Amino acid sequence: MARIGVQVIEFYERHPINEGQVLEALRRRGKVAGALSPEDLYEWDQDHYGGVGAVDALARRADISRESLVLDVCAGLGGPARFLAHRYGARVIGVDLTRARCAAGRRLSRLVALERRVRMVNGDAQRLPFRTHAFTAVVSQEGLLHIPDKPAVLAECARVLRPGGRIAFTDWVATGRLGDGERRRLDEWMAAVTLQSIESYREMLGRAGFAGIDAEDLSAQWIAILRERLSMYRGLRADTIARFGQARYDEYDQLYAFFVGLVESGKVGGARLSGRADRGIS
Repeated sequence: MARIGVQVIEFYERHPINEGQVLEALRRRGKVAGALSPEDLYEWDQDHYGGVGAVDALARRADISRESLVLDVCAGLGGPARFLAHRYGARVIGVDLTRARCAAGRRLSRLVALERRVRMVNGDAQRLPFRTHAFTAVVSQEGLLHIPDKPAVLAECARVLRPGGRIAFTDWVATGRLGDGERRRLDEWMAAVTLQSIESYREMLGRAGFAGIDAEDLSAQWIAILRERLSMYRGLRADTIARFGQARYDEYDQLYAFFVGLVESGKVGGARLSGRADRGIS
């Protein structure tokens, strides 16, 4: 496996938001297995920015409905997939590179009786293990930053979409102010490779075969979310140290503070992009 793949797996296998943390949070709330609803997980299993409101925004841009078959790329623990299945009635397949994350997502889906509508598949987004024209919609949330060959994953998303199907995703984007040293630290610390600008994402979507491309700058909204999440991670200090040790907690705290600083200084931001698969790809 390529270096970046190993980095991504190691990063998420030691991530503060994990199955054990979700279950412990539920236990503290007095929630027990066998009596859980999908809503019980929403506070804990949305490992992305903006919570279920952000998933809802993607669902609208991707035209997701009860008839949809949705692919969630870089699906993590499957939180957004479960939300789409429960709220919209869609069938959702989540694909993720980290095998342990996929297994945890399956268990969490079973806990809330969504295993028939949400399926997790271990795979590489640059070579999606699905047939051409299989899906009506593709979504992703802050996962493409880890993928070295972004044109390849966007071309794969176009391939697996039916003609007229829609893609909607959010990701971190970089501005011209981000320095080479800062890019290197993002790569080494959190496997954030080939960060794009909003305009370069628009161009890549066009080359992949998407039309009607829309892009929104979310940077201002995400600054407040970042600060809240840093506070949340620090609130999980005891749990994180118990699972991964003091050194890992300190490392992640330093990483996140560095990342918040980049966003506050305007060197890194967030974006939501969407488009329509405008030509049949064989």
